Parts: sequence; C-alpha cells; structure tokens
Amino acid sequence: MSNFCAAPNCTTRSNESASPLFRFPSDTERCKQWVDNCHCKDLEDKTPDQLNRHYRLCVNHFEPSMICKASPYRTKLKDNATPTIFDLTSHLNNPQCRQRKRIKELSKAEAGQMKERKKDSADQSKTNTNFAEGQDDPETNDTTQLTSKEKEHREYLKSLFEVIVVLGKQNIPLNRHTKEVQESKCLTPSNFKALLEYRMNAGGDEALRKRFEMSAMNAVCCTFTQQMQMMEVCESCIREELLREVREVRFFSLVTDDVVEISGESHLPMFLRFLDQANCLREDFVGFLLFEGEDETLMERLLTEVTKKWGLNMDYCRGQAHFSSGVHSSKIKTIATKLTEMYPTAVYTPRSTCALNASLASGVALTGVQIVMSTFKKIESFFNEASSLQLELENAISIFYQGNEEKANDLKEACRTNWTVRHDAFEVAVDVLESLLLCMDSVHDNEDLRWSDQVTNDALEISEALADFEFVATLVVLKNTLSFTRAFGKNLQGPTMDVYFAANSLTAVLHSLNEVSDNIDVYHEFWFEEAVNLAAALEIPVKVPRLYLRKYHAESGTEIQPESYFKEHLTAPVVSHVINELNDLFSENHLNALRCLTLVPAVMGQLKFNTSEENNVEMYRNDLPNADTLPTELHCWRVKWKHRGKVTLPSTVHETLQLAEVKFFPNVLAFLRVLCNLPVLSLDVDGDASRKRFQMYLENTPDKHRSKSLAFLNIHYNARHDLDVMVDSYIKMYPENESHEQVCQPVD
Repeated sequence: MSNFCAAPNCTTRSNESASPLFRFPSDTERCKQWVDNCHCKDLEDKTPDQLNRHYRLCVNHFEPSMICKASPYRTKLKDNATPTIFDLTSHLNNPQCRQRKRIKELSKAEAGQMKERKKDSADQSKTNTNFAEGQDDPETNDTTQLTSKEKEHREYLKSLFEVIVVLGKQNIPLNRHTKEVQESKCLTPSNFKALLEYRMNAGGDEALRKRFEMSAMNAVCCTFTQQMQMMEVCESCIREELLREVREVRFFSLVTDDVVEISGESHLPMFLRFLDQANCLREDFVGFLLFEGEDETLMERLLTEVTKKWGLNMDYCRGQAHFSSGVHSSKIKTIATKLTEMYPTAVYTPRSTCALNASLASGVALTGVQIVMSTFKKIESFFNEASSLQLELENAISIFYQGNEEKANDLKEACRTNWTVRHDAFEVAVDVLESLLLCMDSVHDNEDLRWSDQVTNDALEISEALADFEFVATLVVLKNTLSFTRAFGKNLQGPTMDVYFAANSLTAVLHSLNEVSDNIDVYHEFWFEEAVNLAAALEIPVKVPRLYLRKYHAESGTEIQPESYFKEHLTAPVVSHVINELNDLFSENHLNALRCLTLVPAVMGQLKFNTSEENNVEMYRNDLPNADTLPTELHCWRVKWKHRGKVTLPSTVHETLQLAEVKFFPNVLAFLRVLCNLPVLSLDVDGDASRKRFQMYLENTPDKHRSKSLAFLNIHYNARHDLDVMVDSYIKMYPENESHEQVCQPVD
C-alpha cells in the first residue's frame, strides 16, 4: 500500500504530514473520474482494483465541502467526493527537477474543462463560506440548529457516557445487584449512580446537576435497560475505531479463544490479528460471539458478525486459529473446516500464544484427557495463591529426589514457571506426580493449621484427581504420544529460522506417529506398563473407570481387562487424534506459506541464498501489486542480500518490514505483510497486550459480574474514544429513549 499521495507535484506522505490519505474508489466510474482529474500518466493503465489497493490522494486535493470530520481522530470523504484541486504547472518552473509522477499534457479542450471545474469549485467554496457565516445548510449545519434544550440534553448524555467509560475501563460493574433489585431502590445505590452523585457534588458538571435538580424526587436516573444500551454503544464506538484500522490495511486473521460463560450463556472470545499502518503486528480483542445452537447456526452467526456487523471482507482473511476444550472442540473444528472450504486463503494454523502440545491435548474429546487438562488449570491456580505453597511443593520434591540433587533442582526450577502450559508439561507432570500428591495430602491434612479451609479443600480436590488410575494412565499416554511433537511445537514458537525448519520437519514427525499407530499394540504395552509402575509407587489400584463399568459391564456380562480397555478407549484414540489434527493444522497451503519465510534475509543466508519462493506464492498471487515481475524482483532481492557486505541480516519478518529499502521491492513488501497475519508466527511483546488483558479480566472477574461490554472496555483501556460520536450513535440507535428527551423517569 502506498504511503504517499499519487497526485502530480504533491509531496504529501502519511508518515510526515497530518494530511490524511484516501483510497481511490473501487467503483469503476468514480475511479475513472478521479484518474481523469489527476492527469497522471502512471495511473491510466491501472485497473480500479489496483488503484484502490495501492494508490492514494491526500485531503489537499478535495474541496472542503467534500470532507466530513467524523470525529477529532477521523476524517472521511462524502460518498460523491471528487478531487478537483491539482497543481499541474509548478514543475515547469524547475525543469531540472526529477519528476517521479509523469503528468499528462493537456489539450486546449481539457484545459478549458479544467478551468470550468475550478470555477465551479470556487463557486461551491463561496457557497460553503456563506453557509458557515450563518446561511442555512441542511446537510452540514445540523448541530448548529439544535435548540438550547437539545444541547443541554446532549451535554447530559455525554456526562453519562463519560462515567460509563470510566467504570468500564476500570472493570467496575455499573451495578452489583439484579435489574429488579436495582430499580426497587431497596439497597445501596449502584456504582453508576454513586459516581454520578459524586460528580455532581464535586461541582464539576453543571449539565448533570441541572438535570437532576429538574427531575422528580422519585425518579430513576438511567434505567437498567438504558445503562445496558449505553454500554453497548460505548463498545460499538470503540470497536469501530479498531475495525477501521483493519479495513484500512485489508488483510487480517481470525483467532478465537476457549469458550467462556457470561450471564449464564456460552460465548466465544474473538480476536483479529493484523499488521497496522506502522508495520506493528497486533492481535486485538474484538468481542464475544454467542456460542449456543447447532453447527450451522454458529457458522452463520459468526459470518454475520464478521461481515455485516463489523464490515470486514472474509476474502481478505489470511488465517484462522482456534483454541478449544471439552464439549466445544467438535463445534470449533466444524467451523474451522467450513471456513477453510469457503475461503481457502484463510489458512488453519495453531496459535502462537499456546503451546502446540497443550492445544493438541485440549482438543481430545475424551473424559480422561479433559480431567487431566482441567486438573492442570487447578494446579496452576492453586500454587498462584501463595508462595508458601510453592515452598511446600519444593520440599516434597527434595524428599523424593534425595539421591538425585540435579534432577530435584531441575524440577524445582520448572515448577517455579507456568509449567502446566509448557511444551514439556506432560513430562514434568509425570516426574513431579509423586511429589505433587505428597504436597496435596500434606496441605489437606493441615496438621500445623497453616492453611485456610479454602486451600485445604482445593488440595483435597486435586489430590483425589491425581490418585486415580485413569488420570495416571492418561498422563503417561499423553506424555509419550506428544513427545514426538514436543520439539516440533517448540520450534514453531521460536525464531523465524526455527519456524522455517520446523515446517520442513513435519513429514518426519508424522512418519513417527504413523509408525506408532501401525504398531499400537506394542507401544501400548510399554506405555501401560509405565502407568502401572507409576500407580504402584503412588499406591493407586489399577482398574477400569467406574463410570464405564456402570454403563457397559452389565450389558457385556464379561470382565473387562484394564489393559485392553485403555488401549481401545485411550491410547488408540489419542494417537489418531494427534495425527489427524496435525494434518489439518498443517495443510499444503500452510506449509507453502511457511516455506516463504526464506524471504527473511537471515533465513535466506542460512540457506546460502539458494532459495526459490516462486512456486510457494501462487495462493497469494492476487495480493501482489505486480505478480508478473515477481521472479525478477525475487532475484534482485536475493542478490541484494548476498552482496550486502558486513551487515547483520534481519532475522524476523518484522525487522525486514522496518527496512527503508523494502519499499523498492513492492511484491516482497506486500507478501511479507500478508505473511505476518499467519497466527502461527510469534507476536512481539506489545502485540500480545490485548490477549494478556483479556486473561487478566477472566482471572480477576467472578462469573456473576462478567459483562461483554465491560470486558471490552476494560481490555481496551488505552483506546481512544469520542463522547460526541457515542452520543450521536446512541440517539440514532435508540430514538425511543429520546422522544421526550428524558433519561430520568419516574417510578410508579
């Protein structure tokens, strides 16, 4: 995308000027009119699609009447805006200057037409000036025609929105009671009302004070329903600013997190990953999607949300990544498959923010596996409560590894991290299981009365889960199965060089797993023996799960052997799931995209500059500004870095995009920008801020106090907001609330 104005004799650049740039229209007729007015030869042979994607005109070429100031942060053109102000003669005064943009010579007829257009523009400008001086303009002076009462009402609404935004960004619920209790006035005032009263009493808001003084004594100020409506408007306005950035850069990826419960309903957290105008890679939270209903309903709801409500074009989606667990896994998998079928360029990949092994295990819809994963979450939460609990675990490790101090120190170091989400989580869990069970039993016994009742109850719950053979057998099977993908997954989250080589090692990983599947009897025998030995050390009896016996033992009439049960219902399904999931996550399109990481100079250098990307970019050919020149451009790109001299090679896609000279390789630049959107590639530290705030919100907010809109405001704490836009949106969306210009309503 161009960052400078395409008009002749104009030097405006997006990074050096406050003048905004506007795309050429995608409409063929309007685009042709813009090109004709520019009189720039270089634009005449471009298609409307190319012009819309890669060329801009700055605001200086439009009459003031064509410009709308949507907010202090946003300037846009009217729907019928046409550029008419151009400098086509200044280059004649300096014939020796280098003119980058070729100017079309005007015929006498064209010169006459241009004079007429300038005259018409001058007349229009004069008309606009007259309107500005007080004459009636039905389109542009709506706000100046407001009555004093309407202005006061708008100021009052702005005060309400300001309070709601403050509460939302601080994650303070507007009200901690139910709707009925709040409006019955039986308890203390809501947080929202209390803050309004404080604002009035502080003497800083005359509009608010005046409205309350005029209200009846028994009035309810801003009903529960109206508060919810205003929160939704706040969320919508702030989201629109984010979506505008995404639409401007066009390409994005869709990323979802595990389903969460809000107000008794399941919701799917949704993120957008994109490279912004400053070449900063971001993954921003954009809202929750109601996750209730059948697969077809969920798919339709998701597409409606993304395309119609958010205004995004799914044809520009270049990746998708999902994390799911339990009963929701099958629905998420169905959505991912259908999205890939409908939009082949929306490549299905793992998430860079989650270890591959954790993602693979969470997607297994087996009771034993889900018990292991949920117990991991409980263990992580348990040891985060107090540092003294961590010391208790380290003491237990010292007891079990008295003769192996090196092993003990390694385990202690691992347990000081969030080991339950690491690539080697299952290996660590097997090694520390005996110490972990001893620690939980010790805390639960609480002989010295050091722990609270809540802590001892949590310890008992974890201890009961650990002391079950199904847990032990599942843990051992996961450890051994996922040992084949551990190094592979770790490389995917490593430096760009490691990601490239990981893509080329997938064949070997799948070969090993297929060998396990073909010889499942042999491998299961060894793994089951390991589980039995570990259970014996923990004094856990080897048995078939009780729930299975209740369901099927009476029907079969025969005794079920644990070894055959766990082979059929655990080992074989887990191995099969991992193989299928890897094949789905690493399709040929995905692997081809990762092979194009050779465009990064450091990877290119590691391969001795003997690379060939032409065959791997076919899927993205339409995303390139000039695909026909790609082979020549790639050759020049390799030659440039091969003969660089003593210069450190950029080692990441982000570093490469920051290079000043990359703009001279437009196809390479365009492809790198698209490649960044793949969710499998690691984010920068700042790019993951939205996800971290999302996790903090879930951890710090009880289920009963969670709110979709409050969550959005809190996660986007630093987002800019325009109170005037919020008021306008509220009045348009809920005109029934403004029919009497009353927000304070009497109670019957």
